[in-house]
Amino acid sequence: MPSVLEPITIPKRTVKKEISSKDQFAPTYYVICWNDPVNLMVFVTHVFMKLFGWDRQKAEKHMMEVHEKGKSVLVREGAEKAEFYVHQLQNYKLQATMEPAE
Repeated sequence: MPSVLEPITIPKRTVKKEISSKDQFAPTYYVICWNDPVNLMVFVTHVFMKLFGWDRQKAEKHMMEVHEKGKSVLVREGAEKAEFYVHQLQNYKLQATMEPAE
């Protein structure tokens, strides 16, 4: 008499969901330009256009923010790129810093 084989059960496929947290991503930084009494508004606009590739309207918006509010957050970047932008702005004699993004 032939023997009866047990049915083969295939294990169910489990999908592992990865939960992303802020700790998994590299930290980002805000590049901030501060107001100063030295540089002309047209010069600041020109620097923003040249450095960030912005059109005149966007550059003037940030320049006016610097002028009226005392500072403007220009971009949010990784550490190296943010540091690069800060140094570039400082080379144009603008006061710029970077702060950790929240």
